Amino acid sequence: MSKRKFNSKNKRSTSGKFNQKILEVLLKNPNKSLNYKQIASALNITNIIDREILIKDLQALLADKKIKESDRGKFKVNADQHYLMGTIDITQSGSAYVIVDGLEQDIYIPKNKKKNALQGDVVRVYLYPQKPKKSNHRPEGEIIDVVKRFRTLYTGIFEKQPSGKYGFVVMDNRALHVDFYIPKDKFNGAESGDKVVVELKDWPEDTDSPFGEIVEVLGRPDETSVEMHAILLEYNLPVSFPEEVEREAQELDVEIDEEEIRRNRRDMRDVVTFTIDPKDAKDFDDALSIRKLENGNWEIGIHIADVTHYVRPGTLLEQEAYHRATSVYLVDRVVPMLPENLSNLACSLRPDEDKYTFSAVFEMDDKAKILNQWYGKTAIRSNRRFTYEEAQEIIEGAEGDFKEEILTLDRLAKILRSDRMKAGAITFDKMEVKFELDENDNPIGTYFKISKDANHLIEEFMLLCNRKVSEFVSTDKNKKPNNNTFVYRVHDDPDPDKLQDLKLFIKQFGYSLDLRDRMSVTRSMNQLLADVKGKPEENLIETLTVRTMSKAKYSTENDVGHYGLAFQYYSHFTSPIRRYPDMMAHRLLQHYLEGGKSPAAAPLEEKCIHSSAREKLATEAERDSIKFMQVKYMEQFVGEEFYGFITGVQEYGIFVEIPETRCEGMIRLRNMEEDSFYFDEKNYAIVGRKTGITYQLGDKVMIRVAKADLRNKQLDFELLG
Repeated sequence: MSKRKFNSKNKRSTSGKFNQKILEVLLKNPNKSLNYKQIASALNITNIIDREILIKDLQALLADKKIKESDRGKFKVNADQHYLMGTIDITQSGSAYVIVDGLEQDIYIPKNKKKNALQGDVVRVYLYPQKPKKSNHRPEGEIIDVVKRFRTLYTGIFEKQPSGKYGFVVMDNRALHVDFYIPKDKFNGAESGDKVVVELKDWPEDTDSPFGEIVEVLGRPDETSVEMHAILLEYNLPVSFPEEVEREAQELDVEIDEEEIRRNRRDMRDVVTFTIDPKDAKDFDDALSIRKLENGNWEIGIHIADVTHYVRPGTLLEQEAYHRATSVYLVDRVVPMLPENLSNLACSLRPDEDKYTFSAVFEMDDKAKILNQWYGKTAIRSNRRFTYEEAQEIIEGAEGDFKEEILTLDRLAKILRSDRMKAGAITFDKMEVKFELDENDNPIGTYFKISKDANHLIEEFMLLCNRKVSEFVSTDKNKKPNNNTFVYRVHDDPDPDKLQDLKLFIKQFGYSLDLRDRMSVTRSMNQLLADVKGKPEENLIETLTVRTMSKAKYSTENDVGHYGLAFQYYSHFTSPIRRYPDMMAHRLLQHYLEGGKSPAAAPLEEKCIHSSAREKLATEAERDSIKFMQVKYMEQFVGEEFYGFITGVQEYGIFVEIPETRCEGMIRLRNMEEDSFYFDEKNYAIVGRKTGITYQLGDKVMIRVAKADLRNKQLDFELLG
């Protein structure tokens, strides 16, 4: 048990005691000049000693040019200096970066200049003036105050001190470099070793630790359900729906109205229609229809659940969907964006049920050339629910329902895919690891999810719909931009420096990249991804290639298009059950179909930023849930030996991945006894100082599983050679 003590005195000297608070007062009154007495009053300073310190701190801030004397004896923030607002991202080392919208580089914050900011908080930062000689260096600053907490609930392990008078909650997140002080009357039944939820109550200026209250005891930290619950809370993701939101969903009229279909929809219930989804899916938000026209062409319908028919602006359902912005897929559960009454029932395109949809209908010839297109509200009736495996069997020659239709769609999809590749799209068919779970959601096995023709069939028609909807809204009849506001999914070009690093790295494996121009990059990258298939270095090189890519995001600005897909216009339209931006796209398309004028972009851009941020959190939570399951699965193999490949090299150790399970663990340099190793950053390697033994990315090594640390979601390996 920890023997730490609660320190109620800040370690800093009294000099500078009021610096932050002075700046806070002046920043709250940027247009006013305040004298010493007004500042003292605002800070409730009454005793003589503190008044003397205040005077010294004012003089120090003047000397640093953080404030200025506007009139004799009156002070205000120095407008010539930079006070910016942004979001703080704290590193494991304790230093941090503040991400400011519109600023090209993030602002570096030393570990002792974070004030009491916590991960994800919106903060006000003072940007240090850059010296001319260091104009190319990253900007640096210090936190002035916390404008808005990212969250007030945190998860961690409770440690009661021997006296029993107080305890600490040790944080799960390594980026939180503080533990919460819990007085005895705030334990609320927690015992040492429990995983708990703690609420931030206060963080006095003169203390090292925030004050908290335990508001929920989750259970023992090695239980799967406890850990998944904690992961959701850790990323400020919802665990359940508020009662009033569930009630509103239950009270919706979800009956199909024939009058609604007659007046407002194209009735396509008599056209052959089916869904193809994962075998464990419950929310079917897209379906395909196909029929042959009299002229010999094909009519292909891409039908998307009409979520916005039920989720209307101003409702609690709308507010909750926007707040969540995305469904979250953890290993053992789905946390949906919409309540089950909508996501799995009313909106889900289940077989043999009439459903409202929003559709893109294309007339195609046998070469997948689009001759006509139509967009609008429809009604459909799915004839069959296929799993990917069932559809794949038919593609590979088995008999089955709607065989001719599936084979036709497969043939057309392959033409669309080929055309996309020729245009410069990059294809990442990374193998996904899935877990077989027992009745208690504990992992008992692993398997790999591999994309085959059936997956590509659905993917190509969804990409087609997303692209053509975006083009339809954004261009006129002559394909010229019309400046209509829309929600795009944008993806910038790769970082040139990262591409150059990748080129140098893969050279040692005998591969090359052509970086002459954009098309050369995409062609050679696709060739690289094809060449590494089935090779020991496949996963490593695929991972490094993905890391060269920019992050896709939502925006109303379409300056860059979508690099990875090689589309000039691209939006998300096909998954409104699980993504809020798709709902935005539905509403905008309907607005334009009804002849509406282009709305203001600013409110929609704010929603895009929010949606991108929520997507990032969901992705990180999903990644954490996989890490936990991998460690939990590998517990049974502690002491056993495996071969693996080095997937990462750092100054403190090397990461090795076991190919059979895709589980990654660390070998710490301090535990490598054959030599004293140093980190060769240029060659992604560690090198023995005496022997010259080198371990680098991609090397095949033998390891023993030394430890499975569930608390930190980390595997420790021992290097055997």
